[in-house]
Amino acid sequence: MHEEAMGCHGQEDQKLALVAASDDGFDWLEDSISLLAADIDLGGSYGWWCDPLPAQQQDDIGSVVAQTLSPPAPQTTSSPLAHASPSIASPAVSSPSTEPSSKKRKSPTHRVSGHSSSNQRRRAEQERPSGGGSKKGGSKGGGAGSDRDARWAEQLLSPCAVAVEARNLSRVQHLFYVLGELASFSGDANHRLAAYGLRALSLRLPAAVGTAAAAAVKVPDCECLTPSFAGAEPRLFRASLIKFNEVSPWFALPNALANAAIAQLAASTRGAAAAPRPLHLVDIGVSHGLQWPTLLESLTRVPAGRAPPSVRLTVVGTPPVTTPFSASPPGYDFSPHLLRYAKSINLDLEISRAASLDSAAHALCGPDEALVVCLQFRLGHVTAEERTDILRRVKDLKPDLVVLSELDVGGGNVSNAACEFTARLELLWRFLESTSAAFKGRDGEDRRLMEAEAGTAVAVTAAGDHGREGWRERMTAAGFEEAPFGGEAVESARSLLRKYDNGWEMSTAPAATGGGGAVALRWKGQPVSFCSLWRPA
Repeated sequence: MHEEAMGCHGQEDQKLALVAASDDGFDWLEDSISLLAADIDLGGSYGWWCDPLPAQQQDDIGSVVAQTLSPPAPQTTSSPLAHASPSIASPAVSSPSTEPSSKKRKSPTHRVSGHSSSNQRRRAEQERPSGGGSKKGGSKGGGAGSDRDARWAEQLLSPCAVAVEARNLSRVQHLFYVLGELASFSGDANHRLAAYGLRALSLRLPAAVGTAAAAAVKVPDCECLTPSFAGAEPRLFRASLIKFNEVSPWFALPNALANAAIAQLAASTRGAAAAPRPLHLVDIGVSHGLQWPTLLESLTRVPAGRAPPSVRLTVVGTPPVTTPFSASPPGYDFSPHLLRYAKSINLDLEISRAASLDSAAHALCGPDEALVVCLQFRLGHVTAEERTDILRRVKDLKPDLVVLSELDVGGGNVSNAACEFTARLELLWRFLESTSAAFKGRDGEDRRLMEAEAGTAVAVTAAGDHGREGWRERMTAAGFEEAPFGGEAVESARSLLRKYDNGWEMSTAPAATGGGGAVALRWKGQPVSFCSLWRPA
């Protein structure tokens, strides 16, 4: 009875520690957050955020979208770009009746074009209900019901993608014009989605219609002034990652689930008399080191005699195609910080880097190690052939456990590039809307950096079918079988999720072998990602 009680107390301590570590486990990265202090003040230039606006101005964009998507009037000119005329969009977008403050132009920093300050106030007012956890859309905020009607950016971008694939240049030009007038990298979620979507479509245009035809289309200025991860300043990059994990479960929850499963494996032995094995982690993920402090701390709380005597971390380089969130700026290296943290908690840690999985295989020692491969959000943009090759190489490593986390896009086959674009667009909407809620509407450098990297996802095309079922079929075909999460891991994840915006929720899916399968993360009822465990069959 005493041992049983001790076991229960130990389980409860692990649950509480996982939640606490999410708050305190980033101390090893020193004073990165202080870089962002200047962005926290909501006064000054952000005072317009709470300015009330007449209802008439809030309805203007809906009018623009309705007029833009209505059948075009017959054209009398033979010019292939005749539809580029602003005769439909211009009155609703820029006439004095709908933008009374249009004479007050602002610097176009982080914007597609120079918009009026009244535009900024209107966009901010629109963001308050959609980005701040409003119940207007309820749990349908990701893709159904009245909330979809409010997502005007998708209503313009999706038909624009269809027009690009159909080589309908007049339609493309017209929609580019309207999107160029409305898009902004610093407005509400709709305006930001319009900006990133417009940039992605402008990049796709030459490949879809040909260089010569694309040159005839006037593309609005849609260059994002905020660099993506690869061009970021290293200290801001690190601080932004820390802040994002504090306010959003987008990566924090899959990482917590993975760490709970790894800690359970590390504490297990092959027999009652067997000694604990060294732990070897092969990191093919996008955490840039932020996943591991929580795991290392939890290993120090493993019962005496069962803790791994040492931990090795092998960080594998980027696959052939750089996926969103996988790149890091030159000069960024988390190893010294993590090694220092491990030393402070008396844990034997070794960190090495491998250019590829083949290199990682050469670095492996004998079968005495407990080997875990973490595939976190890295395979969603590689080709089907490359995925097959990577999974084959992972299986050849003979791991004890494989953690697979991926975006839950579409949940089925996509018929063409336009459908693929729309699926990625919906996922980006969930990122932008949830990030607005996470940062309480604050438009700082940290948020802009994360969104600039997320925006790169709509500019590339992923291969094959998506969603949990597609990945389950793919992993099974590669020779893996799904393993269940322990009840403690799932409950700890639920506890962690409570610290974030109430628009987030998680659910478990039955494993192929019966119960406790992948854990799904959702935003306002719509799928975002899943985390799953696998072993070689």
